[in-house]
Amino acid sequence: MHPAFSVIFLTTLIGVGQGLFLALYTGQLYSLANLLPPQDSRSFYAFGGVIAVAFLIGGLIASFFHLGRPERAWRSASQWRTSWLSREVIVLPITVVSIALYSGLHFIGWTGPWFTVAGVLPVDATLVAGGLAMIAVLLLFVCTAMIYACLKFLQEWHSWLTVVNYLLLGSASGFMLAAAFSAWQGVGLVGFYGAWAAILTLAAFVTRGASLLRNRRLRHKSNLQTAIGVRHNHIVQMAQGATGGSFNTREFFHRRPRQVTRGIRIAFLVLVFPVPVVLLLLAYLTSSATLPVLAFVLQYLGLIAERWYFFAEARHPQNLYYQYVS
Repeated sequence: MHPAFSVIFLTTLIGVGQGLFLALYTGQLYSLANLLPPQDSRSFYAFGGVIAVAFLIGGLIASFFHLGRPERAWRSASQWRTSWLSREVIVLPITVVSIALYSGLHFIGWTGPWFTVAGVLPVDATLVAGGLAMIAVLLLFVCTAMIYACLKFLQEWHSWLTVVNYLLLGSASGFMLAAAFSAWQGVGLVGFYGAWAAILTLAAFVTRGASLLRNRRLRHKSNLQTAIGVRHNHIVQMAQGATGGSFNTREFFHRRPRQVTRGIRIAFLVLVFPVPVVLLLLAYLTSSATLPVLAFVLQYLGLIAERWYFFAEARHPQNLYYQYVS
């Protein structure tokens, strides 16, 4: 498939925003259970929520560059009964609004407890709003991933690993940003968020590696024999019948040499997984405030490469016919 950078930025940016919110909410739960020191509502949770919303809106803006007629974007939500894309279009603004509400409640200080669960967990307005936002975030992860995982004819994507990878990679990048945010704010949560970021990154390494191995061993259901109904062993497609390119030759194949795709695969395997974890470990040992920021930046650059490879790896059956221009 042809990787569109508008979709690459959409999926990576909203993943960071979703993961950052999950990190903030997890930190708040730990604080309410007296497992972490409490943080300031305005400077930490409210400001952190604003950053999460900014990433989500950035992804939403990037998605508009993928539309031929942006003024008709609202129509994409009309097929929610059958389309995961429509469901994503509906859930994304709900997620933005719910995280903005969570951030706003922290900003105005609505943190007085309504009641206490089991005598240890005080429940206030921010906790309820955050719980609703967490549900929206998880639904958005599923909707975004299922846009690709539901396509049976693209066997590289049609797997439960696609959903798990979107969830883990988005969460890992969000917790990585939370560690950087904590370091920038000078609060003592770098170790907490850094540890979770490392755990999620390693878990994502296992599942993303599993999807790479699975795709390498795939036996595609469609081939030249099945495409034309001829069972001869030596069939070679010489030309598509036209001398110029077309929508089919542009949109369904990246047309990059194999060396380029291999290099991008190596780049994202290095930048997304081992490098940020090592930087976090060095930050913990040296109490550095800049290394967590560098870890997030490098991991996000790696995620852009990872998402490019995710799209480029998928082999659309139509390329059996449109594989050569001349």
